[in-house]
Amino acid sequence: MREFSVLLHSSTSSERLGQVVSFVGEDNSGSFGILGGHARMITFLNFGLAKIRYSNGEVEYIALPGGLIYFLNDELRIATRQYFRSGDYDQMLNVLDSQLSIEEENLRGIHENLRRLDESILKRILSLRTLGEL
Repeated sequence: MREFSVLLHSSTSSERLGQVVSFVGEDNSGSFGILGGHARMITFLNFGLAKIRYSNGEVEYIALPGGLIYFLNDELRIATRQYFRSGDYDQMLNVLDSQLSIEEENLRGIHENLRRLDESILKRILSLRTLGEL
């Protein structure tokens, strides 16, 4: 099989993986695979696990909270906030579970802050209206 390289970029690190023969990920259209020689491609990965197979038959999993991939000239670039790599599928599922909990808690906090901001803006608009400034 034709090999390609994978460049992983996060907010804190960058690394190159060589001798990759396949990549399997998931975007909003579903699961997809990339082999060496694939046409140019760009898409957003969903939160979850991606799978990489090396030319020696080894498999590695990458847990990530979504990201952007770009494939061109046998080079797959993955840009994400953070990622975790391991050949142990169960370990990656545990990482994914804990990361999902953290992400969900962060989203709840963001939604609550936005709700408070909306409420504050609405109160300010109503107070301006009663003062006749609006």
